Amino acid sequence: MRIISGKYKGRRISPPKNLPVRPTTDMSKEALFNILNNNFNFSELKVLDLFAGTGNISYEFASRGCEPITSVDGDMGCVNFIKKTAQEFEFDITPIKSDVFKFLEKCKASYDIIFADPPYGMEQKEFEKIIELVFDNELLEEDGMMVIEHSKHTKLDHMENFAFNRNYGGSVFTFFEFEPNEEEIDEEDDDDEFDS
Repeated sequence: MRIISGKYKGRRISPPKNLPVRPTTDMSKEALFNILNNNFNFSELKVLDLFAGTGNISYEFASRGCEPITSVDGDMGCVNFIKKTAQEFEFDITPIKSDVFKFLEKCKASYDIIFADPPYGMEQKEFEKIIELVFDNELLEEDGMMVIEHSKHTKLDHMENFAFNRNYGGSVFTFFEFEPNEEEIDEEDDDDEFDS
């Protein structure tokens, strides 16, 4: 596993072989960050990484200058590895051992980017619950973006706030953004009238 861009580009990270993880491939990771790079200034982002596993995605954000980053995983081995790696690289990453659903129910913070990489075999309704918890509890900033990585067998484009998705091999990234409500659109139209 390597960091593909930013301050630590090219640095290899070797997690223990016994962690229950399936890291995002370098090709998929590069494609994901190309999309995010077109939408955000990384140095200004507050990031939440759910089902963080080895911390693969968290390190990528940190190498690009994001801070702070919160990495949530239910496995103590993963959390300890993220903590150790963050200290080694002096990344502003806070690893939290928690069931992701319980964390989302209790979380009071909001984030510019929320990335989730649940187990591909997780049930459809549980993928949907992640999205519902994030938006119902207002955990995403209005100009923010949520990304869920999943297999092609899981379909999320029917969910509210769906924006677009991208396929890379056997993996799919589905993106969610706040949809402006009708009042906001009307206000923008009124502003246009004053500008002319």
